[in-house]
Amino acid sequence: MKSKIKYFLLLTFSTLIMAVGTYFFKFTNNFTFGGITGLAVLVAKTGFISAGDFNLIASMILLVIGFFVLGKKFAAKTAYCSILLSVALSAMERICPLNAPLTDQPMLELCFAIALPALGSAILFNIGASSGGTDIIAMILKKYSSFDIGRALLITDAVITAFSFFVFDVETGLYSLLGLSIRSFMVDNFIESFNLSKYFTVVCDHPEPICDFIVHTLVRSASVFEARGAYSGQNKHIILTALNRVQAVRLRNFIKENEPDAFILISNTSEIIGKGFHSV
Repeated sequence: MKSKIKYFLLLTFSTLIMAVGTYFFKFTNNFTFGGITGLAVLVAKTGFISAGDFNLIASMILLVIGFFVLGKKFAAKTAYCSILLSVALSAMERICPLNAPLTDQPMLELCFAIALPALGSAILFNIGASSGGTDIIAMILKKYSSFDIGRALLITDAVITAFSFFVFDVETGLYSLLGLSIRSFMVDNFIESFNLSKYFTVVCDHPEPICDFIVHTLVRSASVFEARGAYSGQNKHIILTALNRVQAVRLRNFIKENEPDAFILISNTSEIIGKGFHSV
């Protein structure tokens, strides 16, 4: 139950972050990068419907299609985030209507328009969820074809962004193009930062104290190999272990105090699959 509550809170928190970044910084500046919300900015220009309401209607249509094509398992994770995002955007339009950007600094607002939704998306991707929208189209294409989904979504986003040059002006189009270019990199970097761990390779003479500290103090495990120094010809031991960042600092300090002659290689990694880290 505790893990389910934590999962639900992460879904809610990440989706609301996306909603805040989209409404206060993306919609008000007419930035068009990014799937359904980008298309909503273009449609809102017609004056027929607001960006939030269009996003709500389009997301609901895609959800229904996804439910029938992809099944109930799809709906369990995606429906909640998609509905919450759409409802939150429509509610913000009514509770806090904005007719102009918050500031007169478009570059500053572009940064928040990219960073907040990217952070929310990264949290969702990291826990195996999605906010829906064009992701649903991608899932359907993936199910029935061998089409390059990533390229298809990039082309779709690029087309929507290109229309901003004609619907709005060159300046808005250039900002949107810049946002499109940066967004995917920020999502990847956020995900990598969330999962960042440290991989230790320790070459030493006395592995027992180090392994004892890893197992009993850090509550992790390690592998020990016999080795021989190429230059000295002496017998050595190699310890391999993977730790989170806090544990890595503690182990580094312990080795420095208790085995100062040890040779340590510390590498950053964001993909550790196994007990205590991530499952397949």
